[in-house]
Amino acid sequence: MEKEALYYRLGKENLDLLVDRFYDLVFVNDQIAHLFKNDKEEIKGKQRLFLTQFLGGPALYSEKFGHPQMRARHMPHPITETDAIAWLHCMSQAIGSLPVSEALKDELFARFPPTAMFMVNKEEQ
Repeated sequence: MEKEALYYRLGKENLDLLVDRFYDLVFVNDQIAHLFKNDKEEIKGKQRLFLTQFLGGPALYSEKFGHPQMRARHMPHPITETDAIAWLHCMSQAIGSLPVSEALKDELFARFPPTAMFMVNKEEQ
């Protein structure tokens, strides 16, 4: 039997909680807060749509904005490996705060490092 998609095992309520907690951390993170210049609620809304799709739920992001093309969409923002690590740290903290099993937290977090590192587009100074 095929395993149910991570989105459905996590649930919409926990996904919403994850996005809220994650951006609460990102917007005060000295390393990466400057990368998030748009309206916080707009950013959170897009992230909810993207994560729904990224985690195996409905393709809400694509329906509204087209193919995610995440690397291309992030190219205007200089992102270093240190920035990606700071982003992952915020995501790890946000995931760690969720009321789900440790196994689900581990599985969820494991989805992010390859994507975060793929966004790196600038050498460290």
